[in-house]
Order: sequence, then structure tokens, then C-alpha cells
Amino acid sequence: GHRLVLEVAQHLGENSVRTIAMDSTEGLVRGQSVSDTGAPISVPVGPETLGRIMNVIGEPVDEAGPLVTAHKRAIHQDAPAYVEQSTEGQILVTGIKVVDLLAPYAKGGKIGLFGGAGVGKTVLIMELINNVAKAHGGYSVFAGVGERTREGNDLYHEMIESGVNKHGGGEGSKAALVYGQMNEPPGARARVALTGLTVAENFRNEGQDVLFFVDNIFRFTQAGSEVSALLGRIPSAVGYQPTLATDMGQMQERITTTTTGSITSVQAIYVPADDLTDPAPATSFAHLDATTVLSRSIAEKGIYPAVDPLDSTSRMLDPMVVGEEHYEVARKVQSTLQRYKALQDIIAILGMDELSEDDKLAVARARKIERFLSQPFFVAEVFTGSPGKLVALEDTIKA
Repeated sequence: GHRLVLEVAQHLGENSVRTIAMDSTEGLVRGQSVSDTGAPISVPVGPETLGRIMNVIGEPVDEAGPLVTAHKRAIHQDAPAYVEQSTEGQILVTGIKVVDLLAPYAKGGKIGLFGGAGVGKTVLIMELINNVAKAHGGYSVFAGVGERTREGNDLYHEMIESGVNKHGGGEGSKAALVYGQMNEPPGARARVALTGLTVAENFRNEGQDVLFFVDNIFRFTQAGSEVSALLGRIPSAVGYQPTLATDMGQMQERITTTTTGSITSVQAIYVPADDLTDPAPATSFAHLDATTVLSRSIAEKGIYPAVDPLDSTSRMLDPMVVGEEHYEVARKVQSTLQRYKALQDIIAILGMDELSEDDKLAVARARKIERFLSQPFFVAEVFTGSPGKLVALEDTIKA
């Protein structure tokens, strides 16, 4: 029959435990026998996982035969010790103008893409997979956490079409996929991010530079909150679980670069009701090296990627890292856009004609910059009909 995995959450005494199911519990009956594995959930890791899709407990779900690996690894691990951690100040070039210029990503760093519903987080993450994972020699791991199954399916087929993966895995595949989508029970969604992370960690420990994509980290928190309520814990702010910061910290601290290898992670983070102060997005801010904030007001102007150049930040925008010229250009762009933002109220009330010549020039410049920072994506060619573009960093700075 079908194997149902349960993870023990509470010991109630008298030989009974309260568990979290990793799959649907239809058809379970009272008094059914349960066997104790005496071990944490362990999933297959290693090169055999490349090109395959597995679920939260490591079972293949791509109908391409069994997934046999030399090793399995428990999904709960400690974060690397202080002595093992390493940092390097290098930039990861994405070919997306607004990102490379104003909030560049760190190699081996953590990147968050924040945005409300429908402003383009998934499209941006797909474009990054397209630009970075294709150019990148190493391996990638994609964890689909509580997002649309259709998008997961699209990604799988796109990876095969573009040659990142071979059908059914095998030689030449470069990406492992781990899915626990919206239709799964909360136990699976709360753990699938850890499953994906475990696969990525294993590659890192073997000396690889891994790209780890998560879409969407908010669903990990959301599932945690569902499970927490079912276990009878008292909710904290906005109904989230009291252990919100702990859950997030335990996971995020494992995504790190060590002296053996690196994990560069890109995480899409859904912002409920466009409110960045909501506890879920607010908790994740603390863990990131670079944030890319997608804004509805920019998407409304039809400028895609709808990155907010004033709200997005990066630890890497430092003259020591990016060089003096890049830094100066980025700061000038930001100040021009900031000035435009300050003038917007005046324009709305009095119109353009009431501005001084100097201000008119600033506004014209800012509008040109806004248009310049938008670009067509490869992954959106199907919808837009305009071919995608990769823009080298030097070209962006010169322009």
C-alpha cells in the first residue's frame, strides 16, 4: 500500500504521541498499527537527485523510476559552526540591470525577493534560474514550497527544454527539484524547505558552489503556523506561531557558505497585503544580504521587473566591493529617483509646468532611468512577444 510518514511533535506520555502527517490522512482508522523508525525523516542526496523531482520525504514524484542514491541525510541538521563559516566579497552578476546596478547580489549570500500577490516574484526567480543557473557551472536545487503546482510543472519542462536537465535525470542534469505544493497538508509544506536545503547542503559539503532557490519562504511560515495551531500552541502576533523567529532562524542559519563550498540562495517572500511589517516578511529581513523589493506602484506603470530601486538594499553596494565608478553611478541614480519621488506630490497637484527648470530636468531624467531599468525577460517571451535580454554590468554602468 501507500506509506504515510508521521513526524513526532509531542510526547503525551502513556505510550502515545502527537504527530504531524506528511501526506493526507484520509482512510486512517483508530487502532491501526504504526511502526517507529526511531530516526528523523531522511532523504536521498547526491548527484543522483539531479534532474529528478522528489517530495518532502524523498520519494520521486516525476514518474521516472525509483531514486537510488548512495547516501541518505536527515532533514534536521545543525547549522555549521562558527569556525566552518567563510565569507567572500564577490558579486553574482544576474544580467538584470536594476539588480546589478542598485542592489547587487553576493556570491554565497542570501537574497530575498519581496512582493505582494501578482507583482512578479515567481517570474523574477525563473529569470534568475534561467540566467544564473544556465551560466553557472555548479548544481542548483529548487524547493517549491506551497506554491502553484502548474508553475512547478512549467519549471520542470523548461529546464528540460533549455538543457539544464535531461529527462528522467542522469548525466548532464544540473538541477534537483523538491516540491511540496499548495495541495499538500501543512506538515509537508512546513518540512519541504528543509528537504530541499538538505540536498543543497550535501552538495555544499562535497565542495560544490550550489544555487538554492526557494519559492516561497512565506508558505513555510504559513504551514508552521497551521501546524502550531493544530498542536494547540498559543498564537502570537497576527496569529503566527510563537516560535516564528526560531523556525525561521533554524532554517536560515543552515543556508550558509562554509570553507568547503558555498550556497547562494534566492528566496521569494510573499508579502501579505503588501505590508512589509507583517511578522513573516519582517522576520526574514534580518537573515538576508540583499533584498529586492517588488512594488505594486511600479508594476502599475507597466515597468517590469517591478523592482523598487529605493526600497531594495544590498550589503554589496560598497565601493570596496563594486568599485568606485559603479558605486557613484548607483548613488546618483538613487538620488535622482528620490528627488523625483519627492516631486511627485507637487506634480500631482500643480502639474509639471509649475516646476523649476532644474526640477523638470530631474523628473525627465528619473523617468528615463525608470524606463532604462526595465527589461524584457527570457522566461516571459511567451507572454510579451519581445525577446529577453541579458545586460552586462559594464554596459549598465556606462549607460
